[in-house]
Amino acid sequence: MGLPRVGGRKTNHSHSHSHSLSTPNLYVANCGPAVGLSHDAIASVFGSFGPVHGVFPADDSGARVIVCYHHATSAAAALAALHGRPCPHLAGRTLHIRYSLLRPSPTPSTSTSLPIQVCLSASEANIPGLHLLLDFVTPHEEQELLAAVDATPWIGLAKRRVQHYGYQFCYQTRNVDTKQHLGELPSFVAPVLQKIASFPNLGDAANVSLDQLTVNEYPPGVGLSPHIDTHSAFEGLIFSLSLAGPCIMEFRRYAQGAWFPKPGSSVDMDAENPDNSPNFSRKAIYLPPRSMLLLSEEARYAWHHYIPHHKIDMVNDNVIKRSSRRVSFTIRKVRSGPCQCEFPQYCDSQR
Repeated sequence: MGLPRVGGRKTNHSHSHSHSLSTPNLYVANCGPAVGLSHDAIASVFGSFGPVHGVFPADDSGARVIVCYHHATSAAAALAALHGRPCPHLAGRTLHIRYSLLRPSPTPSTSTSLPIQVCLSASEANIPGLHLLLDFVTPHEEQELLAAVDATPWIGLAKRRVQHYGYQFCYQTRNVDTKQHLGELPSFVAPVLQKIASFPNLGDAANVSLDQLTVNEYPPGVGLSPHIDTHSAFEGLIFSLSLAGPCIMEFRRYAQGAWFPKPGSSVDMDAENPDNSPNFSRKAIYLPPRSMLLLSEEARYAWHHYIPHHKIDMVNDNVIKRSSRRVSFTIRKVRSGPCQCEFPQYCDSQR
């Protein structure tokens, strides 16, 4: 019988209301970090019925856990005593408990199973070319930008909504058609472009005329799979402004070069572990609302970035719920010729 995975992955399990099962594992709902209950506190309460092997997330909600005992008799005693009753030692919450039938899960690669330290600054992440400015826009400017995009029709994708300006981005080819110019960038983004021009660390690049904007709206639990923005599509500066809600962005650098998803797949797909490759470096950074992230140099050309598909994020020891929406403005410069970057193993122009 397998044990739950740790490190943010979903547990492979099913649940049963039957009280005749002989299993040492319990599925407990209305219980977890998202409702203010730490795994240590949960283990302490359930430990009064017998030795607890561990408490694990049941899913990405943060409000459901799997409690694993060493003995099935302990699980039976806890189920009988705690199910459907307010628990005074767990903030008075009424716990909904079932037996959990765990099925063996494939062994995750070392790189993905270990918890990851979430950086609060770009310097802490230490990826060349990665920059993060907090409070890049004011709360008032944030509301004006959100009102402007909400007054414009959205395009519905599988799990999120988007808007494109300047050039249409094609998710099937992960590129743009330079012959399909949609016009100048909208006036509502002009104040953001003005601030970008004075962005620190740009040097001569401050004169680059950005001409493509993609607006993404992410509902809770929706993220992006690992990808590098196509080298042949965009030049070397990629700006991403976070609005309305926070998230964690993770970065991966694969030793063998870029990982290219199957043709026709989308960055909306849930795959978070391409090819289960153990050979990659892994970093993560917290993006609060109104912050501006810049990917340049190595960060832009060699590191895959992605947003985990979670409803809550663990920022070190703090639980942060995703907002009802997160809106991002991704601003880029469309490339007119082949990419000649210094990272050929990650470059579609040089493959």
